[in-house]
Order: sequence, then C-alpha cells, then structure tokens
Amino acid sequence: MTKQPRQETFIYVALWAMLFVAPVLTLSIHSAAHTGESLEWTSILEVWKQYAVFLVVFLIHNYILAPLIIYNRRRGLYVAALAAVLGVFTLYQCNTRPAPPDEFRHRAEHPPFHHGHDQEQAFDGDFGHPFGEEPPADEKGPGPRHGDHKPPVMIGEREVVSLVVLILMLGMNWGVKLFFKHRDDQKRMDELQKENLAQQLEYLRYQINPHFLMNTLNNIHALVDIDAEKAKETIVELSKIMRFVLYEGAKTTVPLQRELGFLENYVRLMRMRYTDKVQVCLQMPTSIPDCEVPPLLLITFVENAFKHGVSYQQQTVIDIKADVSDRQLHFTCRNTKTPQPAQHSEGGVGLQNVKRRLDLIYGDRYTLTIDDAADNYNILLVIPL
Repeated sequence: MTKQPRQETFIYVALWAMLFVAPVLTLSIHSAAHTGESLEWTSILEVWKQYAVFLVVFLIHNYILAPLIIYNRRRGLYVAALAAVLGVFTLYQCNTRPAPPDEFRHRAEHPPFHHGHDQEQAFDGDFGHPFGEEPPADEKGPGPRHGDHKPPVMIGEREVVSLVVLILMLGMNWGVKLFFKHRDDQKRMDELQKENLAQQLEYLRYQINPHFLMNTLNNIHALVDIDAEKAKETIVELSKIMRFVLYEGAKTTVPLQRELGFLENYVRLMRMRYTDKVQVCLQMPTSIPDCEVPPLLLITFVENAFKHGVSYQQQTVIDIKADVSDRQLHFTCRNTKTPQPAQHSEGGVGLQNVKRRLDLIYGDRYTLTIDDAADNYNILLVIPL
C-alpha cells in the first residue's frame, strides 16, 4: 500500500479537529451569552456520536477504498465497495433515527377533546377534526385516523442530507489524494528527467573524449615524421590537454577561464603541425568573468575547423574568437573551405553531439548559427553565463 504523505495526513487531522471542536465552541458562546446556563455536554456528545459515524466511513474510504482506484486502478472493486459502504451508512442512519419528543408522542396517542363555549379546536393524531368529532366520510382523506399507526419512512430528509454530506466529504478526500498523487508523480518525473539528462550528458562526454584523443594522436603521429623536436613539444602540450580532459571533462561545469585555456593549448598544439600556409588567428577576452560552462563544449568546433578547413595546396585561414558581454559568451569559429565539399559532413560524434548537449543543457536559451557559404564555413554560438 502506498504511504500517505505527511502533509495529507495533517490536512485531514486539522479538518476533523475543527469539525469536532465546532459544537463545543458554539455551545460555549451560547452559554456565555445566557448567563447561568451550563455547558450541555450531553448534547455535545450526541453530536460527536453522529460525527464519529462520518469519521469511520471517511477512514475506510481514505485508507482502503480510495487507494484501490487512485493507485491500483481497480475501478470495479472500488465502485462495488463504495456502494456497499454507502448502503450500510444509509441503513444505519435509518435505524438510528431519533424518536419524536415525548410531548408530541403523547398528543398523538391521546388527542385532547375540548367542549365548551370557546369550542377550541382539538387534534386527532397529527391533524384531528375540530371539536373531537369524527369527520364525515366525504372529508376523510388518505391520511391516518386516530388509532392508526403510520409506517416508518425508510429514507427521509435526514438520511438524504446525511448521504449528500458524506458524498461531498468523500469527494474532498478524492481531491486531496489526487492533488498529492499528481505532485508526487510530477516530482518523480522531474527526477527521472534529471537522471536521464545526466546519463545522456555522460554518454556524450564518453564519446567526445576518445574522439578528441584520436584526432590529437593523429596530429602527433604526423609531426613525428615531419619534425621530431616539435613532436616532443607537442607531447608536453598534449599532457596539458589530456590533464584537462581526464580531470575536468567528467565534471558538469568548469570555469570559463580553464575552458578557454584548454582551447589555447589545443590551438598551440595544432600550430606546431601546420606550415605557414595555415593562418590561425585566436582572440580571447582580456577579462574573463568568474562563471562556469560545460567542459569540452567548444573544442568540437575548433577540431572541425582544422580537420575540414586546412589545405596544403592553398592558403587557408582559421579564425577563432571568444568574447563575453551581457553575461553571454559569444564564440565564433570561421575557416576557409577546402575544395572537397564532402568533407563538411556533420556525421559522427562531432556537431550532432554538440547540438544535443546544448539542447539538454540550455534548452531554448542558446543560439547556434551555422553559415555554410561558398568559400568559408562560419559558426556562431551564444550561450548564457
């Protein structure tokens, strides 16, 4: 059985406490207004006895019946059980109908007969004929005569009102339970979404790290054949880069200064590989605010620029710029296009993964513009800080 939230239990206890205290306060105010009258605890106990019946039905519905449909979806069993409970409640109300006052019962059994000058009207039963005379046959209605016993009504106004009040009370119980169930379901849904988001981001990071390492090792392999001394320097730069990937890449966010420093190390490593025909321009902000960004978010754009925008046959330009303004990071990456258009495919773990990460982290609060022009490839990324 699903455990009832504490807030829900507190609401029920508070409402029933106020209901049971109400008659005590009412009679206390009445006694204070009429000095000399004592508090009639007999009347209060009688009211509490009637309230106790409603409380018992409420507890049965709250702890046994309502969970059948709200949590277990057993509609048929709930309807049948609720109908049985309402039937027993109505039968109990009919059998515990309070007896008429003694004065009324005495007058019904012994109607007064008054004869005299005043000729006061007497009553036969409930509505007797004046002067105690037997009404003529044509005046006799379908009502009972003196001496007749009117059969008890099974369901009267009192029972109908009690049943309506009980149904409204159970409806309130329904509403409160559905509110807390919806709140708990929403909380679980938010937790599942956060867990799913964390798993997806972790999966994307595990894809990015081997992808980046593979490209970097390929670059070092090319340098070994070109210049061994430069290859040694690249290993030092690679150690800095890998330290960031290993220790910072698994975090949710890293300082913006460290993320931009990582890009500088990567660009320095790539400059060692290429000749003067590859012009690399890197501009970083002079003042970097103390804020956090997702790790390894910008490196994919720079990798693609070197991978798809470098040509050994012609002059190529790679322009990378990062700027901070209005609590936003504006990152641009532009590279000249190589003659092979097929190299600009967005497959694999590159831009598709970056877009997915941006969607998961920022939703609709970021801007990514890709301009695939005839002679250059431009990317503009704006994310909030």
